[in-house]
Amino acid sequence: MPQIFHRSTNMISRFTIYGAVVIIGALGYALYAIAMSPWYTEQNMARQQPVPFSHRHHAGELGIDCRYCHTTVEKSSFAGVPPTQTCMTCHSQIWTNSSMLEPVRASYRDNTSLAWTRVNALPDFVYFDHSIHVAKGVGCTTCHGQIAEMPLTYRAGTLYMSWCLDCHRQPEKNLRPKAEVFNPFYEPPSKHHAVAFDGKEYTDQLAMGRELRQEYNVQSLQSCSTCHR
Repeated sequence: MPQIFHRSTNMISRFTIYGAVVIIGALGYALYAIAMSPWYTEQNMARQQPVPFSHRHHAGELGIDCRYCHTTVEKSSFAGVPPTQTCMTCHSQIWTNSSMLEPVRASYRDNTSLAWTRVNALPDFVYFDHSIHVAKGVGCTTCHGQIAEMPLTYRAGTLYMSWCLDCHRQPEKNLRPKAEVFNPFYEPPSKHHAVAFDGKEYTDQLAMGRELRQEYNVQSLQSCSTCHR
C-alpha cells in the first residue's frame, strides 16, 4: 500500500502543536502584562481635575489633617469630597486673585459643585467601607500611597481583588496604631525605626501587627459577600 502522508508530516504536526502551545502561552502572558500595566490600571497616572489640587502642599507642607477635607472618613463608607465652602475657608483670604483657583471662586459664587474626577474608583459591584478600615488601624497611605508627596493625586494601587485580598489574608502586615492612621508620614517599625504602642516599642511590623490585630479584633475576612453584596 502506498504511503498516504509525506514523511515530513509528523515533524510538521509536532511543530504545529508545540507552536500553538507557545503562541497561546505568549498571548496569555501578554494579556496579563497589559492587565497589570499602568496603562490599564491607571496606576501612578495623575487624573485631570477642574483644579490642580496638590496633596503635597496641603497635607504635606501645611500639615492639614486628612479629616479636615474628608470629613466622613471615620463614620461612613465614603471618605467624602470637600464642598467648595471648605476650600474657601482659607482661599477667601489667601491666593484670592490666583487664576488657577478661579473655578473654586466661581463654584462658590454660583453655588455649584466642582466636578472632581474620582481617582480611586471601585466598580459598582464592590463595596468598600472607609470607616471600618480606619477604625481597625489601616492608615490612609496603606491604600492611597504616599499621598503627602503627590503634587497631583494619582492611584497608588491596582485596586484589583488580589490587591485587597493580600491585606485581608494577612492584615498584620499593614496595621498601625490608631493614633497614626491619619499620619501621612508614618513609617512602619523596622530595626532602624521603633514604633511605640501600648507602652511597648516595636522594631518589627509583624510582631506589632499581631498585637494590634488582637487588640483591635481584626478579622481576616475573605468571603465573597464581604465586598460583593
